[in-house]
Amino acid sequence: MTRSRRVRVRRIYDPAEEADGSRVLVDRIWPRGLSKETAALDEWCKDVAPSTGLRKWYGHDPGLFEEFARRYRTELRDEPHAAAVRHLRELSLHGTLTLLTATKDRDISAAAVLREVLTGS
Repeated sequence: MTRSRRVRVRRIYDPAEEADGSRVLVDRIWPRGLSKETAALDEWCKDVAPSTGLRKWYGHDPGLFEEFARRYRTELRDEPHAAAVRHLRELSLHGTLTLLTATKDRDISAAAVLREVLTGS
């Protein structure tokens, strides 16, 4: 039996909600101007974030998102990314998993790609 995965993507700067379940920061860099207490994190999973080179190349340019998503999915197959993905999949089986990012546009973020990878959608 396959359990349903509920994976959300939210901005780390938004207040925590009870519906968030496990809150995991998936950015490599700590969000500017935010204390660890305010973040209300369960984990910070840096190993699942895109490589520095890929992140800098992308620069959140909407025109590059498709290619970024393709390259990021490729990165996620390699260790230590793959181990981090397995860990997040496991978390998602135990309740809602909220992937947190500092990115302003969540729809074209690494967290959005990661959500698709985790849910198979």
